[in-house]
Amino acid sequence: MNDRAAADRARGGGADSLSDPVTGDATARPIKIETRKMDFFYGTTQALFDINVQIPAKSVTALIGPSGCGKSTFLRTLNRMNDIVEGARHTGEILLEGINIDGPEIDVVALRKRIGMVFQKSTPFPKSIFENVAFGPRLTGIRDRRELDEIVTNCLKRAALWDEVKHRMSDSAMALSGGQQQRLCIARALATNPDVLLMDEPASALDPASTARIEDLIFELKANYTIIIVTHNMQQAARVSDTTAFFYQGHLVEMGDTQQLFTKPQEKHTEDYITGRFG
Repeated sequence: MNDRAAADRARGGGADSLSDPVTGDATARPIKIETRKMDFFYGTTQALFDINVQIPAKSVTALIGPSGCGKSTFLRTLNRMNDIVEGARHTGEILLEGINIDGPEIDVVALRKRIGMVFQKSTPFPKSIFENVAFGPRLTGIRDRRELDEIVTNCLKRAALWDEVKHRMSDSAMALSGGQQQRLCIARALATNPDVLLMDEPASALDPASTARIEDLIFELKANYTIIIVTHNMQQAARVSDTTAFFYQGHLVEMGDTQQLFTKPQEKHTEDYITGRFG
């Protein structure tokens, strides 16, 4: 466990406790994202069943469960990334600050600006470091060089990458190490000024040192962003998250305060998974 996360967990968690650690009722904090009776289908195959979730604002929520349990599918529904999958559909509601993201008035591009995503494999563009971060702001119409410089610098600083690249901004992003590329992708996601960051196993392909940097970064970012992270690493979920949701065979089995879920789970399936009886 990194020092910052360890100290935070020793104090009882990095954010105010949820009012109901078993059900995940986050009434003690504002709700950023909520799903109600959400079912998801790939064609005729149902992948998610009756998912009811409340995601607290400015905190880290970890999604855990064995491969194929639906956690990445769930993550991608939150900014409508599954829209591009042929035959994919869902029923029920997905709400961002109380607004249904499937409403006819919703601009999907604007939605994805508010809900950014970082993928399992780092995906830098074959452009310079500067242009990778400036890409999103340019798409939204920002052309002023001074403004772009400020955005790029601030985002690289927030992604804990500035000191490593400030003298090589014109270099290709492809020349960066794997850990640096992933932090660059985080900076690129931050450049559109999102409210929410979705992270799909962001450290699974990284070495331990780079993983620790990403975890420290997640801990720092939650002061300003709502972060939802998919991870197969139980220790990582325990280190970085305030709330954990356990998925199994397309069902949300249990959701609550991370410390309680890992020490006193309410469901036997949860206990069996976190103790390694199945995976």
